[in-house]
Amino acid sequence: MNESKPPVSLNEDICVHIFTASAAMVGVCITVIGIFQVVSTLRSEDSLGDDFLAINAILYLITTLLSYWALRTRQLNRNHLLEKVIDGLFLIALTCTTGIAGFITWTITLK
Repeated sequence: MNESKPPVSLNEDICVHIFTASAAMVGVCITVIGIFQVVSTLRSEDSLGDDFLAINAILYLITTLLSYWALRTRQLNRNHLLEKVIDGLFLIALTCTTGIAGFITWTITLK
């Protein structure tokens, strides 16, 4: 009567978290690019910040697509190497986001 599911290990659950977080970060990057474009237009200045954010959004999109692929193929044959690549790419994109935030902040304040 009381059926309990076996606990889901971290490796099986991490792709879901990376998928949702990466998809959200694509939206964040696009929003910041729009805001950055408005500020740049009002100041009549150009910066590389929006270009870096676009590249960062592409990194998150690749991570999202790979996570989706890993989730879809989980039932057939789990690819542990793919999960490690996804995890590493997500951490690289997250680190880039932090670096770009600093770059944009210092670019705006130093001008």
